[in-house]
Parts: sequence; C-alpha cells; structure tokens
Amino acid sequence: MSGAATNRPPSLDKLLASTAMQVLVEQAGRTATTAAARAELDAWRAAAHARAAGDGGSAAPALPFDLGHFEARCAERLARDAAPALRPVFNLTGTVLHTNLGRAVMAPEAIEAVTTVMRGASNLEFDLVSGARGDRDEHLEGLLRELTGAEAATVVNNNAAAVLLVLAALAERKEVPVSRGELIEIGGAFRIPDIMRRANVRLVEVGTTNRTHLRDFEAAIGPKTALVMKVHTSNYVVQGFTASVPPAELASLCHARGLPFVEDLGAGTLVDLTRWGLPPEPTPAQSIAAGVDVVSFSGDKLLGGPQAGLIVGRKDLIAKIRKCPLKRALRLDKMTIAALEATLKLYRDPDRLAQRLPTLRVLARSAAEIADQAERLRPLVQQALGERVNVQALRCRSQIGSGSLPVDRLDSVCLALGAPAGTRRTGRLPEQLAAAMRALPVPVIGRIEDGMLRLDLRGLDGAEAERGFVEQLRTLRLD
Repeated sequence: MSGAATNRPPSLDKLLASTAMQVLVEQAGRTATTAAARAELDAWRAAAHARAAGDGGSAAPALPFDLGHFEARCAERLARDAAPALRPVFNLTGTVLHTNLGRAVMAPEAIEAVTTVMRGASNLEFDLVSGARGDRDEHLEGLLRELTGAEAATVVNNNAAAVLLVLAALAERKEVPVSRGELIEIGGAFRIPDIMRRANVRLVEVGTTNRTHLRDFEAAIGPKTALVMKVHTSNYVVQGFTASVPPAELASLCHARGLPFVEDLGAGTLVDLTRWGLPPEPTPAQSIAAGVDVVSFSGDKLLGGPQAGLIVGRKDLIAKIRKCPLKRALRLDKMTIAALEATLKLYRDPDRLAQRLPTLRVLARSAAEIADQAERLRPLVQQALGERVNVQALRCRSQIGSGSLPVDRLDSVCLALGAPAGTRRTGRLPEQLAAAMRALPVPVIGRIEDGMLRLDLRGLDGAEAERGFVEQLRTLRLD
C-alpha cells in the first residue's frame, strides 16, 4: 500500500501498521511516531479543507492522500525533532571569540577530560586521601595559585558572577569607589552599576569619564568604604586626553587606608600575548604582583577554556568569598571543572601553548597562511555556487571578540561572495547566500558587508575543519 494515493487517509492505527511507519517506531519510539503521524494528518486535513473551500466547498476531498508522501513527512518531522538544538557551526564571521557562537573552542585535552568525568562517578567533593568530604575548588586552586602567584583562588560560573560574589561577600551595604571611565556595560546589557546594586553595594563614582586621578580616590574614601574596585575596560577604549590610576598606586593607597583593592580584568589572559605578535593584555599575575588583593577574570575568553569566573587573591579575602551564601548558587559543575583544569594545565608549557590551545592558535595564525588557504578554497566554493555568484579572495581584518582588545584588528583573508562583475547587485543576494550557508549540514556563519557575504577564513582552523567545510559544499543549494 505504501506510496498509493487515495481520496481519504486510513485510520491512524492502519497508518502506524505500515512497514515504513514501523521502522520509524523502532527508531524514534511509538509515542513520538504517533505524535508525528497525528500532526501530519492534521496538516493534510487543513490543506484539503483549504483546497475544497477554494473549489466552492465541494464535498469530495480536493487533495488526494498519498501514503508515501505522508510517511516521508513523518520521517522528516521526527528527524527535525530528534536533531539537537545546539549544533556545531563554522564561525567565519571574523570574530574569533563570538559570544553568540560559543566563544572559545576547547582543546582536545579539555574535551577528553569532560568525556571521562561524565562516564561515571568522580571525586568532585571527596578527599581520596582522608576519605572525608572535600571541596570542589581544590581541583583548581593549586593550578590558579601556580599560574597567577596568588595566595588562594575560587571559581564560579562566569566573570559577572565573580564580580557579584566578590562585592556581596566583601562590601555588602557599604560603599565602593569606581572610576567613571570604568563603569562598563558587558554583553547582554549587564552593567557594572547594575551588578553592584544587585550585590547591595553603593557605587561611588570617581573622577570623570576620560580622566581619573589618585586624588579623586583619596577624596572618595570614607568611613563607609568597604573596598576600591578597578575595572579593566576590555570592551572599549577611551583615547585622547585621558588619565587613569595604575594598579600599583591604587594598591598602595588602599593598603595605607586598610582597604582591600579589587580588580576585574574581564577577558583575562594568563600569558603575555605579545609573544605571538598579539596586542598586550594585562594578566592576573601582573595585577597580583602590583598589589591587587582580589582579581577576577573569565575562563572562556582569552584564557581559551570553558565558561567560568576565576577569582584569585589574598587568602583571608578568598576565604570570606567562599563563605558567602551566593557561592553555592554560582558554583561550577564537574564537567566545567574538568575542562578548566585541563585547559589550565596547558599553560604549564607556554612554548607549545599556541599549538595546543585552539583560541590562541586561531588568533596567532598569520595572514600569509590564511591567504594560501583562501587560494585553495576559492575555486571549490566558486564551483559549488556556479555562475550566479562571484567568489573573490580579499584581505580583511579579524577581531578577537567578547569584549577583548576592542580596537585591535588582526590581518586576515576572506572569501567574498557577491554578484558577478558587470551585473547589477541585488539586495537579496547576500541574504540568500547567507541563508544557503546556514542550511548546510554544519552551518557556515559569515558576515554581510559592502553587498557581499564575507567568510573570514581565520576561523577555519586545521586540515580536518577545512576538509569538512569543502566536503559539504556539494549539498549547497542557492534558490
């Protein structure tokens, strides 16, 4: 009976009894298959009713029921429902640490660590030596102390949470002076003043947007001051007639007044990036050496690990932070701890870090290497798209992303997809190309600029990724 067209559909039980539908039952389960069959029957009835209404309300169904088509639609529906919502994509936007596309790519060591810890029970909060209950921070504290020079460390689920926790633990119902030029807004419209308010801390704005001096902080410190906070403006730069107070000077002032000095480094990196020809970014170790008492930074940005907020600093202050009731609500799970530990261990071998840490490897790629890749890929993409589209290899500039080094750009090369020379550009072509790329088995995400879809190849890292990109081009469909 499969494939036959009739005026009316069989009963639901008879439909589910067909060979093709029984295969779907075995694959997806009876409940899901029955739901898909009902949904497709409803869709057929709606279409039949609409067609009959268009034919003047004829009593006979105007739309034949095709069993083979019905079975295929059920299979497609079940495949869509079974597909994961969170899917891999090729990030060719030119923004390496793209918040919307998952930020840092994990190193193989981190992926293996997560896989291992997910397979069974682990010593997450269990001391294997004493047999007593342990602390999940212990898996990471030693590494963070080693890599930053801090006395102690703790971790939470992101850096916004880290700032919230530090303020709530050390400054609740008290005042915290911050330079006006450092009252940043981070992704998702989370603002430093809002975070401080949620921590039940009173913000004291110091200085002006472009210039803040040590004397401004001296005047702002009073009997209700709990600590002084410095925020690294990692997602914007104030240029021109500017002044800010170096961490070492603020640390000296705070210590003379008996106050903790806290610094939020935001993106945070554990190494000197200039070693790989990248712009400089302050490190937690530099802050600790300058006298900062508590430093917070992200795990999933320049550090190249999973989403996490890392807090390092003085032992007594970290102890107070750990005891704060918010700490439990913001703690890391075992998978994140495993991935972060594996990532941090890579920093013990800085000579090979650029080869082993995907984020640093992508950022450090040379424009010449990317240009060679573009020349290899250009004819293959041109062949897949045909004569309707012209594919060029053009120089471009990548950005680091996620609020890291906002004005610095990295020389790169992109494949620019647009109208052929001599033809009129249409406004729809770039959107059509972008949609076709997003419809690939592994969606390709680029950026539309100057009437072209640009695919920045800095993000296409390694032979395996390049091969996967090329092999799926045969399925590309441009309507």
